[in-house]
Amino acid sequence: METLIIVLIVIVALLLGVVVLIQNPKGGGLAMGFQGSTQIGGVQRTADFLEKATWYLAVALFALCLVSASFYSTRPVNNEKGSDEAIENTQGGATDGATNGGTPQQ
Repeated sequence: METLIIVLIVIVALLLGVVVLIQNPKGGGLAMGFQGSTQIGGVQRTADFLEKATWYLAVALFALCLVSASFYSTRPVNNEKGSDEAIENTQGGATDGATNGGTPQQ
């Protein structure tokens, strides 16, 4: 499930980048190509679509990042019982060896 979320984040981020790069802050960008006979309605509709697409993609990216963070924060840490016992045995052996003149007990 985490892989699917990561893939969706990458896709949305790429689409958001493309939509932002298409826009021109002065009202040009992709809309500049449509200034022929449809200058009154076509340019404004294209700019509105790009602005709405930017907002929807930004919200989607934010939501996917939150979902991804919740998956990774609730994932249990992989503690194997054997590794915990090995750490305790190692610590216990070092303590016993230090109290008996440097030779650990067997």
